[in-house]
Amino acid sequence: MAEIQGLDLVEISPTANPPVCKVIDYKKFLYELKRKQKEMKAKTAKIIVKEIRLGPNTDDHDFNFKLNHALKFLKDGAKVKVDVFFKGRSIIYKEQGELILLKFAQAVVDVGKIEQMPRLEGKRMIMIIAPKK
Repeated sequence: MAEIQGLDLVEISPTANPPVCKVIDYKKFLYELKRKQKEMKAKTAKIIVKEIRLGPNTDDHDFNFKLNHALKFLKDGAKVKVDVFFKGRSIIYKEQGELILLKFAQAVVDVGKIEQMPRLEGKRMIMIIAPKK
């Protein structure tokens, strides 16, 4: 039947009993499959992560400056990764670093929600904030 119509006989489900076959144009079938995959890829949301670095002794003005940047990033729909970097012996101020991160989270609570609470990784204390829908 496929030869008479000038089309291809394509096995759709080889494991079925009996195997399922279709009479279709195989090149067109592959083209449609590629197009559907391309559409699905285009529809997926691309997550952007912006990073803001603070120190354990960050001053209020610097804190507010970086806070404004974070608010802008969250309003644009990007996630914000806030980290406190401990240089040298400043690692003894872990509590101060955590307080700064929690203060930061409290300041952005109306536009973002905490996705990952502050945790220490080596010389960095990291917190991730995601935008609210």
